[in-house]
Amino acid sequence: MKVVFEEDFESGLDAWEILDPKTWTLNEKDGNHTFAITARKSEYVPPVRSPFHVALVKDLEVGTVEISFRVRSTMDTGNHRDCCVFFNYVDDQHFYYVHLGAKPDPHSGQIMIVNEAPRLALTENEKLTPWDDQWHHVRVVRTVETGAIDVYFDDMETPHLSVVDKTFSKGRVGIGSFDDMNEFDDVVVRAR
Repeated sequence: MKVVFEEDFESGLDAWEILDPKTWTLNEKDGNHTFAITARKSEYVPPVRSPFHVALVKDLEVGTVEISFRVRSTMDTGNHRDCCVFFNYVDDQHFYYVHLGAKPDPHSGQIMIVNEAPRLALTENEKLTPWDDQWHHVRVVRTVETGAIDVYFDDMETPHLSVVDKTFSKGRVGIGSFDDMNEFDDVVVRAR
């Protein structure tokens, strides 16, 4: 796969469509810029139950894709402390996302699908996502031909979550959270 998008947030946010711009900001610390969610509540109301904090890359639709980035959770909200990764995002009622929630349940710590109905878990994950206040590395690999979705958290060799689903085959990519606060940096998207 080749790199089709890179973002270190040093040149601003022009490459992003932010569904609720009031809850995101460009941060700067020690000369490095990051992209951060600044509030748990959002004015964005999705048409069906799904994440409230969504930032999508503009002008990029891909099928088979690898999305990697660094993320830091900036508030401990307990079992559902999370970040989300969006892919094959057709529109606000048709997309996949990964919910990297701290403690798994049917709505946390799963690979999810939104298909004209409230989000539904495609996985039955029971592994904790080991959030703390440090930076973590996330990678999502979507292979359209096989339907495979593999999600990595810090360990880039062994998937944290995996599933096979062929519902959506192309769409946008993005980052965000269901209703938590995170800081993102060094986003790289590869596609074929």
